Amino acid sequence: MPNKVKAYELQSKSKGDLTKQLAELKGELLSLRVQKIANGSTAKITRINGVRKAIARVLTVTNLKQRQHLREFYKKKRLLPLDLRPKKTRAIRRQLTKARPDPS
Repeated sequence: MPNKVKAYELQSKSKGDLTKQLAELKGELLSLRVQKIANGSTAKITRINGVRKAIARVLTVTNLKQRQHLREFYKKKRLLPLDLRPKKTRAIRRQLTKARPDPS
């Protein structure tokens, strides 16, 4: 495995490649944890942190790509799923719009 996984390099990879890399990183993390218990080297402990961060980067890119595809899918639809809607604040979301006139 290379020293550091770069997020911009992961952006160009396909979903299958990302899944495969994630499985490799998880396997490496498992072996590092076993080695840490076996001989307790400090180099292994620092490598564990790097692998964990690499796993987080791969998962982040995977989730970003998935949300981007969902946004494209729901672009022409009338309603959006709750997690794709803008968050804003509760008060702003409750404000009246031109489509919803005052009920009084």
